[in-house]
Amino acid sequence: MIKILFICHGNICRSTMAEYVMKHLVKERNMEGEFYINSAATSYEEIGNPVHFGTRRKLEQMNIYCGDHRATRVEKSDYGKYDYLIVMDTNNLRNLKRIIGDDKDKKVYMLLDFCKRKGESIADPWYTGNFDATFNDVLDGCEGLLKYLKEK
Repeated sequence: MIKILFICHGNICRSTMAEYVMKHLVKERNMEGEFYINSAATSYEEIGNPVHFGTRRKLEQMNIYCGDHRATRVEKSDYGKYDYLIVMDTNNLRNLKRIIGDDKDKKVYMLLDFCKRKGESIADPWYTGNFDATFNDVLDGCEGLLKYLKEK
C-alpha cells in the first residue's frame, strides 16, 4: 500500500484539496485498496477547523466529496508512517523539514514536481481567492503523481 500525506500551511485549503482530488482519481481507477491518502498542516493555526468554504465549494463543483475533514498538524512520526510527504509550496517545504528533520529516505516532494513544474509552488487560495487556479494546479500535480507511481 502506498501512503501519501499532502501538506500545506493550515490543512483547510490546498492539502485538503489534494487529498480529496487524489482519493477521487484513485477511486475512478478502482485503485482504492492500493493507497492510503491523508493531509496535514505545518502550523497550528487551523487545527480542528473544517475545510475552507472555497475549497469545499470547488470540490463540490467537481463532484468530489470531502466529508467532515478537520485540520490536523503533521508530526515528526509521520515521516515513518508515509511513503510520500508532498508539500504545496517552498515555505511549507522549509517548515516540514523543521518538523521532520533530515529527509534521509527522499520522501519529501513538492506536488508540482510530478507535472514537469519542478520547484514551483501552488498559490494559496486563502490569499489569492482563486480556488479555480489552485484546483487546476492540484489536479495537474495529482495526475502527475499517479502517473509517476504507476510507472514506478
